[in-house]
Amino acid sequence: MLFANANAANEPLYANGRRERTVPIPATITPIAGYPRKLVIFKMAASKFWQVRCWVAGRTHRKSTQSQSAQVARHFARQFYEQLLADHRIDTLERREPPRDSSDVPIRWTPHTPRPTPAPASNPKPTPPFGVFAAHLLRNEQSRVDRREYTLGSLQVLRNRLDGIILPWLGACAVADIDHAKLQAFTHGLSERFSSITVSQYLIAVRKVLSTAVSLGALEKLPEFPKVKAQTNSRGPFTPTEYWQLLRTSRALSGQRPPDDANALRLRHGLRHADHTLPPDLAWVIGFMVNSFIRPSDLKTLKHKHVEIVRNANVYLRLTLPATKSHDKPIVTLQPAVRVYRALTQHHAGHNQANPNDYLFLPQHKDRAYAARVLAYYFNWVMAETGLKQGAQGQPRSLYSLRHSSITFRLLYGHGIDVLTLARNARTSVDMINRHYASTLTAEQNIGILQSRRPQNRIGA
Repeated sequence: MLFANANAANEPLYANGRRERTVPIPATITPIAGYPRKLVIFKMAASKFWQVRCWVAGRTHRKSTQSQSAQVARHFARQFYEQLLADHRIDTLERREPPRDSSDVPIRWTPHTPRPTPAPASNPKPTPPFGVFAAHLLRNEQSRVDRREYTLGSLQVLRNRLDGIILPWLGACAVADIDHAKLQAFTHGLSERFSSITVSQYLIAVRKVLSTAVSLGALEKLPEFPKVKAQTNSRGPFTPTEYWQLLRTSRALSGQRPPDDANALRLRHGLRHADHTLPPDLAWVIGFMVNSFIRPSDLKTLKHKHVEIVRNANVYLRLTLPATKSHDKPIVTLQPAVRVYRALTQHHAGHNQANPNDYLFLPQHKDRAYAARVLAYYFNWVMAETGLKQGAQGQPRSLYSLRHSSITFRLLYGHGIDVLTLARNARTSVDMINRHYASTLTAEQNIGILQSRRPQNRIGA
């Protein structure tokens, strides 16, 4: 609406082709929160895109953001400003002459020449702002992604945390001014919105930026960080009885409309008209996840070309998924996952959607973020119908609880299961299994193992 009014106000200028076409429209000039007011985005009559303008190193820099979205433009402006600061910082360091040592200056001493007194130290130059080293960090992490030492998803999470909260709060602060008190205030602000785990993750990102400043010589040492004890809140797994209840309910509700009306489905939940009924894929998702150890995010990327049916002493699926969280080894499933895969393949083959490059679940949707939203909405409806939206300890449940159930069932019912093998197959670590997936287990649930005895060998028998 703002852009429409701005165009109307500048229509005569645009039509006459005058120089005012490139003048910023006053109503659109928007400073970037958390940054100096010299960094702004604006619109002009000569372009439909947002522009960015800032003053760095004695001159004004302008650039088109190539976007009509104000949110994208603000993100672009922060990166543009940080890049300019980083480039100016590097250029200054390259052109700066090294200080001359006193031994290089020839001094002739005479008996009557007083010894020179050292000049008082000048005030140190201010250190660059936090945003400069954030730009350095992102470039370093991008290089790690290119070398396959760091996943692209992890880089995106880091970029989102920096752009969303950290840089608006700390971006314009000189790194030398970021002390324990400032970090404590930052932590208090985060604690009002997020859990302790999320707060600690944001502080890790801040530490990475300040560590980059230490590596580049802008800081002597890191400031003392607030201590945040992360309270783990493991997602509640389903019991076998609850798992079968979810399966039966999802099959019974397949093809039916949820209680929300069409407007709520479209406006509040973002579902298109064709997806206003529960898809049969949900029952397959439930059975497949519990028998394959995959994450909900894998539902978006899993294609038929990633699946291979293996028949030898055991029958299972080998899933060669794209790398997730630095893990790229194949996943092997339990045998029931083979039956689920055959059923969904037979169904989608009738619509010519079971080709190697087709997705396993909701293949009709090429927008995989939307497909994941459809599955999450209907799984939430099924949990509401069965009264299973919360675990026994009050934990909120989601699609991720199916992965939690998959690993927990192996710990409970797998004979002599090796935790290291389980962790590697589930693309996680033994520590994560101990802290999260096994956190809900009790000794009584494995009473048979606790009371078991080794067979005794008889000497001389």
